[in-house]
Amino acid sequence: MLFIAAALAASYLLVNVGINAYYRTVYPNHYQQHVQQYSRQYDLPPELVYGVIYTESRFNPQAVSRVGARGLMQLMEETFEWARYRMSDPAELEYSSMFDPETNIRYGSYTLSLLLEEFGSVETALCAYHAGWGNVKKWLANSKYSRDGSTLELIPYSDTQFYVDKVTKTADIYKKLYHRSWDKLSVP
Repeated sequence: MLFIAAALAASYLLVNVGINAYYRTVYPNHYQQHVQQYSRQYDLPPELVYGVIYTESRFNPQAVSRVGARGLMQLMEETFEWARYRMSDPAELEYSSMFDPETNIRYGSYTLSLLLEEFGSVETALCAYHAGWGNVKKWLANSKYSRDGSTLELIPYSDTQFYVDKVTKTADIYKKLYHRSWDKLSVP
């Protein structure tokens, strides 16, 4: 009987190790140093940054969307220009720099942090990241979508609702998979 219990325990352990290895393959933590550095610098949960990167580009730094957004975190040129101005970065830094993983993660994280500060909730910040700041401001002003002017009860764009759900679920997976290793990571 003891042998059967030990065999079952070993089988359980092997299955869990296998499942964890599978999930770490499907949800990699590429660019960990940059994600950690900029999530700390801009006071973001790293899993949220990973959720955006995974959803936006699946870690392809050369990704270009059908509307022209670029890089890992899929920034539009107007967003890049706005963030560059807010960050007081040099004017000679060009939009093509959004293909550089570190620069893209820095700008995407900064933008996400400003949206979180502005809107106060992850869901609403993600709506603005996806559909635009102006659209979210209009939605919040419309009683059909927001009763209090600060919380969205309904996201009127189905693709934005899908995006928010996808990023949130992906961020939860990243937190479960990697939070212990992130706590130990030393970032300057």
